[in-house]
Amino acid sequence: MITVLSGGTGTPKLLQGIKEIVKPEDLTVIVNTLENNYFSGVYVSADIDTVMYTLCNLINDELWYGRKDDTFYTHDTLEKLGYHEKLRIGDKDRALKIQKTELIKKYTLQEAVQIQKNALGIKSNILPMSNEQPTVKIDTNEGLMSFHDFLITHQSKPEVKDVIYKEVEPTDGVIEAIEESDHVIIGPSNPITSINPILIMPGVKSALKKTYVTSVSPIIGDSAVSGPASKFMKAKGYDVDCMGVCSIYKDFLNHYIINTTDYKYKNIIEKMISKVSVENIILKNMEDKIQLAEKILRID
Repeated sequence: MITVLSGGTGTPKLLQGIKEIVKPEDLTVIVNTLENNYFSGVYVSADIDTVMYTLCNLINDELWYGRKDDTFYTHDTLEKLGYHEKLRIGDKDRALKIQKTELIKKYTLQEAVQIQKNALGIKSNILPMSNEQPTVKIDTNEGLMSFHDFLITHQSKPEVKDVIYKEVEPTDGVIEAIEESDHVIIGPSNPITSINPILIMPGVKSALKKTYVTSVSPIIGDSAVSGPASKFMKAKGYDVDCMGVCSIYKDFLNHYIINTTDYKYKNIIEKMISKVSVENIILKNMEDKIQLAEKILRID
């Protein structure tokens, strides 16, 4: 059994490779929900939807958001009517979000995701990290902002002073999925707003210490592969490099994978954890993704 801790961009790229070599029913993905919120009247759980679309081969892997075969008639019509959407939501993607919005009126988020992933023909287990509605604020030199205001309205440009969110309770099955796994993979997602919200939930770190954990660095050199992870890490007092990420995970990490260009850090990191691998972690095509997945799952 393989369990993956995932955000919505870096890790789904790796999931594309993992799902080619792991039986679907042997794969569980625990997904960040910190950024979930309502937009244009619908409930948006972007990371969960990205994981679902990835596992059923519908993901728009140019944007890593929404479906690859979507249209935008509703969005364009809203714009013509004078309503500007903060998120550009496709028509088919909007249908999934409308359904989820209605489902969570009667069911937990976990149950709603189960209904939707089954409808999409996904055999793997997808667990939202929590059923609780999260809150996250970005403290910047331009004031306190919501995550999406910072990311979309301000294009991640302000200086970040802090990232503020609270601990939530895990959904049923999260702790058990970790403890019962042969291997847990922490994907190359933002360590501050995608992975750490999962890690700080009660029982998660203790569970990770009971299994074998591999992490792929989301930082190459001194910058993030994607998104504002560099700014968030700096705001939280971590060095913006692969060693800074390792310092977040080192208490339960067995195997850490860094990029070939960061080879100089290997000996230093080996003083923190037992196994460090240097690989190509820039996933440009499916061959790269499958090769990295194979190397992760080949435990020495």
